[in-house]
Amino acid sequence: MDKVLGQSVPRLEDPPLITGRGRFAADINFPHQLHMRVVRSPHAHAEIRSIDTQEALALPGIHGVWTASDIPDIGPVDLRADRAAEVLKPYRQPVLAKGRVRYVGDPVAAVFAEDPYLAEDGAELVAVDYAELPAIVSVDDPLGEFAPGVGTEVAIIPYSYGDTEAAFAAAHAVVELDLLTGRHSGVPMETRGAIGRYDAAKDILELHGAAKVLHRNKETLIRMLGRKPSGLHLYESHVGGGFGIRGEVYPEDVLVLAAAQRFGRPVKWIEDRHEHLMCANQGRQQHHWARMAVDAEGRILAMEDTFHHDQGAYIRTHGVVVPNLTMCLFTGLYRVPAYRARAHVRLTNKTPCATYRAPGRYEASFVRERLMDAAAAKLGMDPIEIRRRNLITKAEMPYTIAFDEPEAKDGEIDSGDYALLLDKTLAHVGWDSLGPELARRRAQGELVGAGIGMFLEEGGLGPSDGARIAVDTEGDVEVITGGASLGQGFETSMAQICAEALGVDYRRIRVIHGQTDRIPYGIGAHAARTTVMTGNAVHATALAVRAKALDVASEILQTPGDELVIADGTVTRRGRATGPSITLGEIAAFLAPASKNRGAHAPGLNAEEFFNTTETVFPYGIHFAVVRIDEETGHVAVERFVVAYDVGRAVNPMLVEGQLVGGCIQGLGGALYEEFAYDPHGQPLAVTFADYLMPTAAEVPDVEVLLTEDAPSPHNPLGIKSAGEGGINGVGAAIAGAIDAAISTPGAVTQLPVSPQRMRELLRDRQA
Repeated sequence: MDKVLGQSVPRLEDPPLITGRGRFAADINFPHQLHMRVVRSPHAHAEIRSIDTQEALALPGIHGVWTASDIPDIGPVDLRADRAAEVLKPYRQPVLAKGRVRYVGDPVAAVFAEDPYLAEDGAELVAVDYAELPAIVSVDDPLGEFAPGVGTEVAIIPYSYGDTEAAFAAAHAVVELDLLTGRHSGVPMETRGAIGRYDAAKDILELHGAAKVLHRNKETLIRMLGRKPSGLHLYESHVGGGFGIRGEVYPEDVLVLAAAQRFGRPVKWIEDRHEHLMCANQGRQQHHWARMAVDAEGRILAMEDTFHHDQGAYIRTHGVVVPNLTMCLFTGLYRVPAYRARAHVRLTNKTPCATYRAPGRYEASFVRERLMDAAAAKLGMDPIEIRRRNLITKAEMPYTIAFDEPEAKDGEIDSGDYALLLDKTLAHVGWDSLGPELARRRAQGELVGAGIGMFLEEGGLGPSDGARIAVDTEGDVEVITGGASLGQGFETSMAQICAEALGVDYRRIRVIHGQTDRIPYGIGAHAARTTVMTGNAVHATALAVRAKALDVASEILQTPGDELVIADGTVTRRGRATGPSITLGEIAAFLAPASKNRGAHAPGLNAEEFFNTTETVFPYGIHFAVVRIDEETGHVAVERFVVAYDVGRAVNPMLVEGQLVGGCIQGLGGALYEEFAYDPHGQPLAVTFADYLMPTAAEVPDVEVLLTEDAPSPHNPLGIKSAGEGGINGVGAAIAGAIDAAISTPGAVTQLPVSPQRMRELLRDRQA
């Protein structure tokens, strides 16, 4: 087929999904499998006095009941590589609680039975005697004790550069804000699931239902279980949504593996929705005290931010990545001469927190853009103009942000034309006419307004990714990667990249991923890295296969290699519609190991290559919202939402737009609806969909996407930047600005989500 890279071709993943042949974790079964049910703490904080399992063990069909004493050789859920890992290790989560529970849902015991219903019956018969302890529910509560002699403030992390004190002293104006972001998370359609299987003949453990970062999780699990790398394999099935919270190592993953080996039978666990809303990683909850110094023309002189990060009950596998990410790109796409931030990472007796789509970025963008709106109001400037005045320019690229702290990660922004994207966004929304129209509607009594959020993203996290590509004798192509698919169109994107470089129909390419026994290396799908890293590895490998094919074809066709081209899987002479040709399948047959014609050529039409980099990529975007507020109910209706995003180069624009729209809807949830609330005793108040409110089709506008490719990255051959988190990053900021404008009260929104109850409070304050 014709050029495929950059085209919105149909997804290869869809046929099995839309015909009901998808295979998710719940669909995976093995003969003679056991089912696991977890007994969870009903208390936010308590000492475990005793656990009586006898009545549960007496129930017919119960195969075993474990408490912490039954797995003394298994340590807490380990961290991934982290600069502060030693400091964080005391706060890791035991696979089963030892001596104390620290949140409602903390695993206390595991029941194994012949079917899931018996396992649930058995779990109800496990008797646990608790002595309740005081619970820390707010990140601003006085510090407490995680364990004897171990406090609940895990770390204080600084990021800084420049002379902030001098900048604030010289400022024409200073704005100071007290801001909160609410606790919410990704809630995928598919809950978590894990199936452990032990092959005694080969001494190999298998974990099925794994997702997102299989190779990284394998490294963690072999450390925890004392396995050799060759003795543990992880397998990815279809995944019903990831969003950062799926695919981390959870206690249940360890339990099914340990039980499968001990019992010699497969062990299956599928999370129910109540468990998911109570136990899967949550995120976002931070309390910021931020300020910004500006000169008389509205140019930024300095930013400063101190915040409390609510980590929940334990440090999970990501360590303190989220507060680090909050600080490292806090300044966004603005020129900020001096900056100082300090994160207080604190534990509470709530569900542990980790990454959620655009981790730390969503929070930072809300705070930064609130500062920009506040400065505009204080100086009497237009909110758009103050942003334009402070943008880093195209001429300044690459732009380096270098922190004073040696452990802080510096960043070189690779490319960007932020002013151009702003101009395109304003033209797209028709701001010259829309602004006056909204003013006219407000004058007539409507509560309508527009807000804007500008942001910088970082993706393409290295350091390395590889791929293997082989062409068979039929001309079909197999691509093996260490990447992962969470529903984002991974297979299609990799096939398009391979097809473009190799000269084949993308529909003849099979992309294999999520199988650690097929490829020994990989990092997976996180930090918006797969298209950049795995894509460029596939590109490099496809070019190597192409070069080998042309070399052999040159010999067979007796034609110089630079005169040959590959199109639709066939090698022909450049510019000639007729004449000698040879297919890639025929070349593969020529290179077969037993081929008499192979000569000195290495067998097989295949290659294995890596893409290595020390740099990341920096896509950027603008979110623009128009809202209308019902004064009686406090309902905030989003009339219009535009996501403008520069992706460098789009492999498949349709897939990029899908990612941006999906992320935007999640962002609207966090801005207006979704919140994990807790009562003063640490009891979660949102463990069903009746209480944890997500936007439905009725609340979501037709999200408009303005996708641009004005700033390809110079850090990879394809010029690709990442797209997975651009739809969500600035939503809270844009919605907050729009609400302020609608009620003509600058700085009104200081907390997300702006639920109808909070909106009515803002309206009452406005009237007062």
